[in-house]
Amino acid sequence: MITDSSKTSSATDLRPIRRALLSVTDKTGLVDFARALASFNVELVSTGGTAKALRDAGLIVRDISDLTGFPEMLDGRVKTLHPKVHGGILHIRNNAEHIAAVNEHAIQPIDMVVVNLYAFEKTSQRPGVAFAEVIENIDIGGPSMVRSAAKNFDDVAIVTATADYALLTEELQANNGALGRATRWRLAKQAFAVTAAYDAGIATALESITEPTGPATFSTEVFPPTIRIIDPIAKTLRYGENPHQKAALYVDGSGKGVAAGKQLQGKELSYNNLVDLDACWELVSEFGLDSADAAVAIIKHTNPCGAATGSTVLEAYKRALEADPVSAFGGVIGINREVDGAAAEQIAKLFVEAIVAPSFTPEALERFAAKKNLRLIEIATADSSRIYKQVSGGFLVQDADRRHIVESDLQAVTSRKPTPEEMRALLFSWSVCKHVKSNAIVYARFDGGYGQTVGIGAGQMSRVDAARFGAMKAVLPLARTVAASDAFFPFADGLETVAKAGATAVIQPGGSVRDAEVIEAADRLGVAMVFTGVRHFRHG
Repeated sequence: MITDSSKTSSATDLRPIRRALLSVTDKTGLVDFARALASFNVELVSTGGTAKALRDAGLIVRDISDLTGFPEMLDGRVKTLHPKVHGGILHIRNNAEHIAAVNEHAIQPIDMVVVNLYAFEKTSQRPGVAFAEVIENIDIGGPSMVRSAAKNFDDVAIVTATADYALLTEELQANNGALGRATRWRLAKQAFAVTAAYDAGIATALESITEPTGPATFSTEVFPPTIRIIDPIAKTLRYGENPHQKAALYVDGSGKGVAAGKQLQGKELSYNNLVDLDACWELVSEFGLDSADAAVAIIKHTNPCGAATGSTVLEAYKRALEADPVSAFGGVIGINREVDGAAAEQIAKLFVEAIVAPSFTPEALERFAAKKNLRLIEIATADSSRIYKQVSGGFLVQDADRRHIVESDLQAVTSRKPTPEEMRALLFSWSVCKHVKSNAIVYARFDGGYGQTVGIGAGQMSRVDAARFGAMKAVLPLARTVAASDAFFPFADGLETVAKAGATAVIQPGGSVRDAEVIEAADRLGVAMVFTGVRHFRHG
C-alpha cells in the first residue's frame, strides 16, 4: 500500500534528481531551493524570468532553448511545449522501448519539474482588466508540464507548492539527492488538484464574461451557470452530529471565518462545536467588530439562549448569562471584542464547550489555561456572500442575509410611537431575532444604555407558540420589554400573546393580509408597533 510518508521508502523506491526544470510565477523561496538542488549537482534548466532570477543569484542555469534546440517564441507562448521537454518528463525509465526512443531522438531525462502557474484568477478579478490580458494569463505550458510530470510520478517529482521546498530539501539531504516514491505520489496528487482548481477558475471566469473585446465585461447575473467547489480538507472530525456519523472539515482558502479559526487551546473541535461557533459568530458580528460596544452571544444548538451588549466584555457576558443561566451550561460563546482577563475570570466559572473571539489577552489565556478542555478559537471575520445548503440530489444557493435595519428603515404603524428607549430595544431585538430559528420571537430590553435578551422562543411550528415559549423561558421580568418577530403576525393572537406577557412595543416585517387587524389589536392594547418590510426566516 502506498503511504504519504517518505520515511517508509526503500532504496528501490528512491529516484535520484539529476536534472530539474524550473519555471515559476511565484518566486518565493526559489533561489534557496535551486541552491539546494545545485548542491547535489542537479542541472538546472529554466525559462524566461525564472532563469534570470536564478542567474542573478549566481546560479548556473541552462536555457530551455538549449535543451530543446528551439528558441522561445510567440512572446513566450511557446517554450516548453516541445517533445524534448515532454519526452524527457514522460518516458518510463524501466521501459526498453521508451529508452530506445529517447536515445534515438537525443531526449534528455528530466527528473524534477518545479512549476507554479500564472496568477489567472487574480488577474481576471482586477477591476477594468482588459479581455486580452485575461486570455494572456491562461497558462498553457505550465499545466501541461505539471500533468506530464504528475502522470509519470514513478520516475519524476512534480513540485507545485513553494511550501514544499523545505521538506523536499530535507529529504534530498537525507537520501543523497534522491526522493522516495511516497513523496513523489503525494506531490502528484497535489499537482492534479492544482491543475483542476486552475482549470475550474478559468472556466468560471470565462463563463461570466459577456463581451470578449476591450475591457472584460462580466455578467451581472447573480449566479453563474456552473458552481465549482474545489476546497481542500482541513481535517477529519471525530464524528458528525452523532457518534455514528463520520464528518470532516473543508476550508475555502480565504483564511477567514470559523473554518479557518486558530484554535489556541482545548479539545479537538467537534462538528456540532463548529456549527454552533459559526452561529454565535454570525450573531455577535451584527453588532460590529470595531464597535465601542461589546457584544456576547451564548449559543445552544445554534439558537441563542442569551445575548447582550455592554461597555465591556465582562458586562456584556454577565447580561447575556443572566438572560438564561440554565440553558447556557454546555453552550458556546461568541464575543465581538478581545477577551480580557476580567471577562475570562468570570466566564471560566461556567462550563462551556468553546469560545470564539477576535483575540484574547495574555491574562485571559492564562486564566483559561486551567480549563484544559475549553476550546478557544481566534478568528478573522469572513463576509460570505453566498449560502449553500445540500438537499437530496443537489444543493441550494442563496445570497447571505446581510440586510441590516436602522431606525430610518422602520415604519411606525400604531397610534402610539415607540419611545427612544423602546426603539433602541426594538433594533437590538431585531438583530438577535435574525439569528434565531423560525418561527422566532425574541423578548428584549434596553437597560442602562445596552441591549439584553429576556426570553427567546425558537423553532416553533406556530408563531403563537413561539411567543408563549419565549415568555416561558424568561428568567428576567418581562414587564416593559419589547418583542421581535422574524416574520409577520398572520393573526392578532400572536401580538396579543406578547402584549399579555408584558411587551410594550413590537417589531415585525408586516405584509400580512390581516395587518389592519393586528394594528387594531396593538392600538387597543397600547402597544407601539413598527414594520421593517424585511423578513428574516432562518430555516436551518
